[in-house]
Amino acid sequence: MPVEFQQATLDNGLTIVAETDPDAHTAACGFFVKTGARDEKSEVMGVSHFLEHMMFKGTERRSADDVNREFDEIGAKYNAFTTSEMTAFHAHVLPEMLPMATDILADILRPALREADFDDEKKVILEEIAMYKDEPFWTLYEELTARRFGDHPLAHRVLGTNETITAMTAPQMKGYFTERYAADNTVVSFAGRVRFEDAVDQVRAACAGWSASGTHRSLGSPSFRDETFTLTDENVSRCYMLMSAEAPAMQDPRRYAATLLSLALGDSGNSKLHWSLIEPGLADEAQAFYDPHDATGVFSVFATCDPDRADDVWSVLERETDAIAQTITADDLERLRNKLATSVTLAGERPDGRMQRLGKLWTYLASHRTLEQELESINAVTLGDIHALCEAFPLRPRTVGRLMPG
Repeated sequence: MPVEFQQATLDNGLTIVAETDPDAHTAACGFFVKTGARDEKSEVMGVSHFLEHMMFKGTERRSADDVNREFDEIGAKYNAFTTSEMTAFHAHVLPEMLPMATDILADILRPALREADFDDEKKVILEEIAMYKDEPFWTLYEELTARRFGDHPLAHRVLGTNETITAMTAPQMKGYFTERYAADNTVVSFAGRVRFEDAVDQVRAACAGWSASGTHRSLGSPSFRDETFTLTDENVSRCYMLMSAEAPAMQDPRRYAATLLSLALGDSGNSKLHWSLIEPGLADEAQAFYDPHDATGVFSVFATCDPDRADDVWSVLERETDAIAQTITADDLERLRNKLATSVTLAGERPDGRMQRLGKLWTYLASHRTLEQELESINAVTLGDIHALCEAFPLRPRTVGRLMPG
C-alpha cells in the first residue's frame, strides 16, 4: 500500500499530521513547536533552548530519571533540537512502542518547571555557552549573524549569552512557555506504521487540556548590509572566514534552485570551491550552504586556511562566488539534481526522516508535500532557474567576517 497523508486539528488548535505506511517496520512521532530564538525578547535570549533542556527535567507524572528510563525501556531513538525558528522533540520506535513514546513526548511538553531544576540547569547552559566559545567557527558565525541582522530578532543567539542566561528568572521562562508552547502553535507529526485514528485519539486525550494562545511570529524583513570585520583570538592558529548574503525564504519555491546553487559552489566534494581551494591545497575547508528562514533566507560561504594565505583564499572565494551563475553547466546541474534527489530519498525511506520532513514543512508552510513532489521540484530546476535566482539574489550586499590569530 502507498504512503498516505492524513491530518486532523483538535478543538484547541493543535494540528496532527501523518504519513502512514502499513508496510513500514518502525514508527516515529515528533512534537514541533513554532518557537525559537527569533521569537524571544532580547532580555530573555536563549529561553527557547533553555526550555528544551527543562522538558527533560521531569513533569507532574515523571521524574527526569523516569523520562530517560522509559525511553530506554521501549528502545526509543529520541532527541530534541532548538533553532532560531523551531523547537522539536521526537522519537523513533517499533510500532508497538509508539503509544508509549507518544505518551512520554506529550507529557514532557508540559514540564514541571521547578525552580530548583531551573537553577541547576542554568549552570549547564552557561557551560554549553562556554564550550561553544572555544569553537572558532561558532564564534565567527554568531558575531556575523548579529551584525547581519542587526535589530531583527534573527540576530538572537540560540544559546543566549552569559548575561541573558544569568539574569533570566523562572517566572520569565514560565511566561514565555505559556505563550509559545500553546496548542495552536504546535504540530504533532507521525510517520511509518501508524493507525492514525488511534494516534489522534491518544493525542486528544493527552493534549485536550492544552490552551490556545493566539500567538504569532513577527516577520519584519531584515535589511542585509555590506560590512566587513575582523576578530582576533590568541588561541587560534588558522584563519576562519565567513560571508553571507540574502537568499530565498522557506516559503519561496526558488529554495530548490538555491539549494542546488549552494551545492554547485561549495559542496564538500565535487564543487567549484573544492577544485579551486581544497584540491590545490590553498584552504583546509571551503563550503557553501543555504539556510532558508521564515520570510527570508541566507546564503553563506565559509573557508579556513593558513593566515598567510588569507587574502589569496578570499580572492579565489570571491571570484568563484561572483562567477557561479556563468560557470555552472548543464552537466553540473544534472549531477547535483541526482545527488540531492538521492539524499532526500534516503531520508524519506525511514519513518523518522519522513516524520521530521513532514513536521518541519507543516510548521513553516501549513501544507503537505509528498516525497514525490519534493523530487519533482528538485528535478525541475533548470539552468535558466539558476540564472534567474542569481539575478534576484546577486549575493550582495554581503556581510563578511574573518577570525584571525591574535
